[in-house]
Amino acid sequence: MDWDNARIFLAIHRVGTLRGAAAVLQIDQATAGRRLAALEASLDARLFLRTPGGYVPTAAGELAFAAAERMEQAADQLQRQMQGLDHRLSGVVRIATSETVARYFIMEAIKRVHAEHPDIRVVLSTGIQISNLTRREADLAIRNIKPDNPDLIHRHLARKEVGLYASRSYLAAHGEPKPGTAFAGHTLIAYQQAVLPGWSDSLCGEPTRNGRIGVEVNSGLMIIDAVVAGLGIGELPTHMAPDHPELVRIWPARSEAYDLWLVMHGDLNRTARVRAVADAIVDVFEESN
Repeated sequence: MDWDNARIFLAIHRVGTLRGAAAVLQIDQATAGRRLAALEASLDARLFLRTPGGYVPTAAGELAFAAAERMEQAADQLQRQMQGLDHRLSGVVRIATSETVARYFIMEAIKRVHAEHPDIRVVLSTGIQISNLTRREADLAIRNIKPDNPDLIHRHLARKEVGLYASRSYLAAHGEPKPGTAFAGHTLIAYQQAVLPGWSDSLCGEPTRNGRIGVEVNSGLMIIDAVVAGLGIGELPTHMAPDHPELVRIWPARSEAYDLWLVMHGDLNRTARVRAVADAIVDVFEESN
């Protein structure tokens, strides 16, 4: 099985469409189609059924997927091990984190890295989804869940808190909710269920069943913007509140704690450029605690 063709096959299997796979791999759709056809010809097997809803793997496709994943794991392991021997303070380092962590912590870390090592190029990906470090979707990730994969190295960065906030204009119009009423008569800002299922069932320990979800977003920064705009009550990290004097904290005695972890694959721990970026991130968080 040709590895270049196998990469295309894996992407199609995971995404479900030829166009989506081409976008993930940053190639044109025609090339992706030719690669898939070449793989099917070499294996003398139909790997996908082409349906209106996308590409559905056949029985042969499922078998090929398992083999292709093993190829991918071996290729990724080799690349990580070679990177682990790299002592150059130059090249690309990929970071995955949320938008809010990026804005409040990672940008400062990148600034420090560039001041000392201008040949390091950081590729920053923000979102709530967890990147797969074993597939090299990122070299470093900041997560709020401690990993249990023995191949991953993790370091505790900080324990932060979230609290309930509303704008002064919202409180002037609607008043403050009463504890124990499950936000009766109030509008709430929440994450989309597809992004964080069940997240909005309660805010800071208060059930939300009597409240009205006015806005659903897929970004922490959008929750902040929606609360600042007076669209409703939201749960925000308390360290961000001082940047928004128009916000008022509701029920200050109530909060929810969360942890942040810096995670990398063990094979990259000795890569100089990855280590330099990781050290800068740790320094920024230590200064914030």
